[in-house]
Amino acid sequence: MKILVLNGPNINMLGIREPGIYGKSSFADLLALLEETAKAEGLEIEQYQSNHEGDLVDKIQQAYGKVDGIVINPAAYTHTSVAILDALKAVSIPAVEVHISNVDAREAFRQISYPGMACVHTIKGQGLDGYRQAILWLRDHLSR
Repeated sequence: MKILVLNGPNINMLGIREPGIYGKSSFADLLALLEETAKAEGLEIEQYQSNHEGDLVDKIQQAYGKVDGIVINPAAYTHTSVAILDALKAVSIPAVEVHISNVDAREAFRQISYPGMACVHTIKGQGLDGYRQAILWLRDHLSR
């Protein structure tokens, strides 16, 4: 089973950007967690991060016919990107949205998720472990 993990803007700044909200773990720590999870579960995981909306759309489109599922943290594009929503809908690959912070407890504008409208599940506020949870949820969903 192959899962694409997509991260949007500023996720590469984990550990530096607002550690009170996003924690002190680094982007390298996240990549290690993804690798560890993949190895433990016998999954193939491809990771991609971009600060550019079009790059994320391109990566979603390129995943068509090549991956079984997507775990996506659109980051700031969560609240603005109809383009990412449309890309997810176009490829119809089961996707799980993940957010490191609990966006429901933050500013009102953060409670709208356009890409989430095309996702089969959302995990919020679990820190980096939310990615592991998303991968396991998606694995179970795809195995049904």
